[in-house]
Amino acid sequence: GNGEKGPGVSPPPLPPYEVLPTEVSMEEMPRSTTVMVEETQQQQSPPPRDHLVWSLFTTLYGNFCCLGLLAFVFSVKSRDRKVLGDFSGALSYGSTAKYLNITALVINIVIVVIVIVVVSLVAAGVFRQYQSHYQPPYGYGYGRT
Repeated sequence: GNGEKGPGVSPPPLPPYEVLPTEVSMEEMPRSTTVMVEETQQQQSPPPRDHLVWSLFTTLYGNFCCLGLLAFVFSVKSRDRKVLGDFSGALSYGSTAKYLNITALVINIVIVVIVIVVVSLVAAGVFRQYQSHYQPPYGYGYGRT
């Protein structure tokens, strides 16, 4: 009686049995049975993403300060966790890989924009005014020596 279940414990009570009324016969009852099947929540929720392909491309094309390589490592760890069935660990590693990929992508976009701006300014001749004031040392000019 102190909360332990043993062989003397009675099963839970069954729902009350209802007797069919006499005017209803079993022959008139429908013979088909409808069974509602619901999928469990675990099957409906997709497994966490590991971002492996994105990390691979970041490693190959935008590996600034090894951020792409770190993202790739975390993606592989996330995939390992997912295979073992540890979805919370896989979600954590996959999230870290995603943020590393985003950081590497933003840094790479900034670098590309800076390079384009500098090349455009050089092509437009903005820095030419600084070159015109440059005097070569004596003997290295194109004049008389």
